[in-house]
Amino acid sequence: MNLDSADTAPGQAVYTRKMLSIYDIWVLGISNSLIWKCRTKQILNWMNQSLTANHLDVGVGTGYYLEHCTFPSSEVRLGLLDLNPNSLAAAASRSARYQPEVYQADVLAPLPQQSRPFDSVSLNYLLHCLPGDLTSKAKLFDHLGPWLNPGAIFSGATILSQGVPRGFSARRLMNFYNRKKIFTNTSDSLDELQSQLASRYTDVEVKVTGCVALFRARTPSPD
Repeated sequence: MNLDSADTAPGQAVYTRKMLSIYDIWVLGISNSLIWKCRTKQILNWMNQSLTANHLDVGVGTGYYLEHCTFPSSEVRLGLLDLNPNSLAAAASRSARYQPEVYQADVLAPLPQQSRPFDSVSLNYLLHCLPGDLTSKAKLFDHLGPWLNPGAIFSGATILSQGVPRGFSARRLMNFYNRKKIFTNTSDSLDELQSQLASRYTDVEVKVTGCVALFRARTPSPD
C-alpha cells in the first residue's frame, strides 16, 4: 500500500489553529476522562517513564505533554516531528525553553537522513489518526528506525477499536470521527498492535486503560 502525504492529510487537516486552541480542553480534558476512559495524567506518567535527555516527539499535537513532562536532565535535546505546521508551531512554542529541532515530514513516507539519532521517542495519539490498517501504519516504525539509536526507548498511546472495552459514548464518537476521517481506526486491534511491536522491538509492554493502549518497547541493540 503506497501512502503519501495526500493520504495522511485528512487526519491532519482537523488540526487548524482554531481546533488546537480547544484541543487541550476537549481531548485531553473531557474526552480522555469521560469518553476514552484514560486520563491525560496516566498518559503523561507513562511518557515520563520512558524519557531521555535526547528525545523525539512524533505527532506533537498542541505540545501539552512536552510542556508538562519531566525530563531526566536539565540539558535536553528535543526533536519535534509532524506533518502539520500548526501543530509544530504550537508545540515549538510550548517547548521553547528546550530550543527544539523542528521537522515537518510525513512518517508514512521515508524520512530525511538524520545525522544525530535520538535515544527515546514518544508517539501519543498519532496511530489512530493515520490512514490504513495497523499493518500499513506500522511502516512508520521502520521509517523512524534510522532516527533512533540502538536500544532507544519507544513509547506512546493510541485509541483502539478492537480488543479493548468501549462504552456507548466511545463507540458513538469513534464512529463519527471515522466517518469524518479524523480517525481511521475501525480495524485497529490490541492483538495487531502487540504483533507489530513484537516483530520489530524488544521489551514490548502494552497496558490497556479504557479504550487506550499505552505501549513501550526498545529498539534492538547490536549483538
